[in-house]
Amino acid sequence: MPQTTPKRAEIIAIGSELLTPERVDTNSLIVTRHLNLLGVEVAAKHVIGDDRARLTEAIRTALERSDILILIGGLGPTEDDVTRDAVASALGRQLALSLEQESILLEKFRRINRTMAKNNLRQAYLIEGAEALANPHGSAPGQFFSTDRGAVALLPGPPRELEPMVEHELVPRLKPVLPPQVIRVRTFRITGIGESDLDTLIAPVYTKYTNPVTTVLSSPGDLWVHLRAQSDTEAEADALLREVGNPIAELLGDRLYSEQPDDTLDTVVARLLRQRRATVATAESVTGGLLAGRLTDTSGSSDYFLAGYVTYTDEQKHQILGVAKDLLAHHSAVSEPVAAAMAQGARARSGAIYGLSTTGYAGPSGGTEFDPVGTVYLGISGPDGDRVVRARHGGDRYRTRTLATQGALNLLRKSLLKPSARKGL
Repeated sequence: MPQTTPKRAEIIAIGSELLTPERVDTNSLIVTRHLNLLGVEVAAKHVIGDDRARLTEAIRTALERSDILILIGGLGPTEDDVTRDAVASALGRQLALSLEQESILLEKFRRINRTMAKNNLRQAYLIEGAEALANPHGSAPGQFFSTDRGAVALLPGPPRELEPMVEHELVPRLKPVLPPQVIRVRTFRITGIGESDLDTLIAPVYTKYTNPVTTVLSSPGDLWVHLRAQSDTEAEADALLREVGNPIAELLGDRLYSEQPDDTLDTVVARLLRQRRATVATAESVTGGLLAGRLTDTSGSSDYFLAGYVTYTDEQKHQILGVAKDLLAHHSAVSEPVAAAMAQGARARSGAIYGLSTTGYAGPSGGTEFDPVGTVYLGISGPDGDRVVRARHGGDRYRTRTLATQGALNLLRKSLLKPSARKGL
């Protein structure tokens, strides 16, 4: 498909405080979202301290390689607010007092019955050729001007000032200087496969394409595949996403649990439980209540969650869940038969349609030669019978317990997807 050359943007967040562990730059996420909606890809983000020389150098470099430059912060009235000076210096332009902006500033201070400090006048200086961006929520106006390649914008740092300025002032000014472009995204949420195995599975499809761009992200037991297609129209971008995404979805099979970016495995399982009018109870050892916690994180979980049993000792497994003592003695608490008996016990004691169990060695101590630290058994008991899955996880205690809850939820999800579950229970 013939396509217009896409515009690329860079974002520079200014402020020495953003280089400390106490503050994080979240403003660039707001700007990136709006740029993407305009079809602009953000090629780089930087955080620069309140250093005029360093900032000037970063601006010059960004303008050489990117079409649009967005600067966030450093527009205040104090000496360490160096953004206006640095941009003017990088572009070889002058700063000039805007009488209109001076008048707007004076009126803002008059309305709050305060005398404007002399240094506030710094905020009324505009870079030669720049247009002021109205800031009804603060004292510093933004600034915008077109360049041969695209545009430069200076935006305030406080989020309550930044976001409305981006939406109401910046976006309308960027549209005329941008070619018609859209970015469309397709997201796959995946579990039950490792990151390297996932990439081996789908790489033969996505590596054939540079558009869409494919990104694989990972957290314990949970993977994202993002496809980002850029084109002149939504229809063309969507066609690219189907061309690449549909074969990937087919390869993923039931490992794909959602295409909604905001979904988690927890919310998908909760939705399936409601749709199937099913109920669940948990019997946990290794996860110590984490599985029940995830099942009840969703509002209204009493619709489907009946009970959670945390039975950490053999005696409690016997007394609360009815696991036979000879079963525990012969096979040990970390075993396939005990995981099955725990799931059966949770189901029988609660009257739930499904019983879900976890047992294992989270470490760092414990384990056997056959079941070393990191081994977990996940059990499910339901209308279609009982099933136990054994898994071995490397890593620390947190990782083992996290992966165990993820695996147990996935076991329940797969059971809820069976035809018998769809018929209603």
